[in-house]
Amino acid sequence: MDSPTKMPVGTYGVITASLSPTPPSKTGSRRPGEKKVGTLPTTYLDEALANFSGYLAIDEVYDGPFCILSVVDNRQYNRLACCVLEHDPTHEDVRTFLSNFKEQLDKRSRSVSGITTDGSTLYPKVLLELWPKATHQLCEFHVIKEINLAVLRTLAKLRKEIKATIPKQRRGRPSKKDKTLTRRIKRLKTYVAELFEHRHLFVMHHLSDSQKKLLRKLTRGQPQLRTLRLIMDEVYRLFDRRCRTRTALARLKKLRHRVRRFKKLRRTLAKLFSPGLEKALWFLDDKLLGATSNAVERSNRRFRKAQQSIYSMRTKRHLEQRLALDMYREQQSGKRAQTLTSLHQARSPARMLKKLHLPRGDPQSKHA
Repeated sequence: MDSPTKMPVGTYGVITASLSPTPPSKTGSRRPGEKKVGTLPTTYLDEALANFSGYLAIDEVYDGPFCILSVVDNRQYNRLACCVLEHDPTHEDVRTFLSNFKEQLDKRSRSVSGITTDGSTLYPKVLLELWPKATHQLCEFHVIKEINLAVLRTLAKLRKEIKATIPKQRRGRPSKKDKTLTRRIKRLKTYVAELFEHRHLFVMHHLSDSQKKLLRKLTRGQPQLRTLRLIMDEVYRLFDRRCRTRTALARLKKLRHRVRRFKKLRRTLAKLFSPGLEKALWFLDDKLLGATSNAVERSNRRFRKAQQSIYSMRTKRHLEQRLALDMYREQQSGKRAQTLTSLHQARSPARMLKKLHLPRGDPQSKHA
């Protein structure tokens, strides 16, 4: 039988009718992150600035060729604005980003009392132009971290000097005449190894009794090592909340005068003479001013953790969408926690027994 050469009569291959009289739904046609990006300057910012504290934390985080600038409420821990750049930030980029954010604050009649940043040189000049009356606080954690690194480098230098004083031993098995020299060499090598192993004791803030005992053993006969630890104790005393900025600045002046007397320490501990150390003490006069930029650092850590699970090609558009979703989820976290607490209280056995007017220990009760 031959195959037909003409098309069959009738309609086929097309939709002739539909059970739904309305047009097809467009739900899900756009990614949720793309929808959220457009509402950040309006709906999101209106709710985020409802309980604005007036204190900000600003920082940047790098993700390959991209850089994300973020502004976070340093008291409420809410991310207020972010900007994705495809290059390393410049002063002009920071000025444009913060100027746009300042316009949003002015529209809602919000003022800034204090700003906390790290030791980056991108922010001081721009912040002075935009918010001249706001207090600029440098992050206490970053300042102490730099001083700790300087102390550890000084300790490494002193340890190498002690190691250089170890006399060289002849090759082969030591003779009876060199027994004293051999014990000395072994003792010095052990001491240098212990200095390296317990180097953290020279920069720790709080030491236990056993750690203090071990530190006294390591610094016995080494006045320079004792001076290093005493300097760190004085540095930690500067950031004591119980004193004021004026008192801390007076202590800092005495500490600098003391360090100048030691030629070797003065060179390696140059961080103690930087003007950033004085800017890190302004929080002592303002209890609401954040001493650290932990609020924005926490947002950056959450962003890095989320990016670890992404293996596809990252683009600026995708990063903006992911940040927008993260900002909305963080904003709704408090409401979710409140809802869960209300549900747990409403469904608790004690509340259900109270509604049934039954005693808790009644054997007839099914909920006992």
